[in-house]
Amino acid sequence: MSDKRLTPLARKLRKDPTEAEKRLWSRLRGEQLGVRFTRQYLIGSAIVDFACRSLKLAVELDGGQHDDSSTDEARTRIIEAHGYNVIRFWNNDVLANTDGVLTALLMEIDVARNRS
Repeated sequence: MSDKRLTPLARKLRKDPTEAEKRLWSRLRGEQLGVRFTRQYLIGSAIVDFACRSLKLAVELDGGQHDDSSTDEARTRIIEAHGYNVIRFWNNDVLANTDGVLTALLMEIDVARNRS
């Protein structure tokens, strides 16, 4: 289902993460939250920052350029059309309040587990 032409871009994004992506990945990798996440994962024609494939949960980190972005709405619809729920966090929230972001993400993981 994925657009394989995006694979090289996903690889590039994995090699050059933002500071917020680095910070969150350091807390997601290795099943620290009890589920496995992957980075820069292709879902349809979208690349999501992080995905928990087993729970169909996509995590997007947004910078200021995403404020009122119609592109983000379209991406969310694409991702949701593939059965994923999307949760978004602002980069500055990840950097300034990592524990709060993780608490919110754990709540989403619980909701997703109850759906399964």
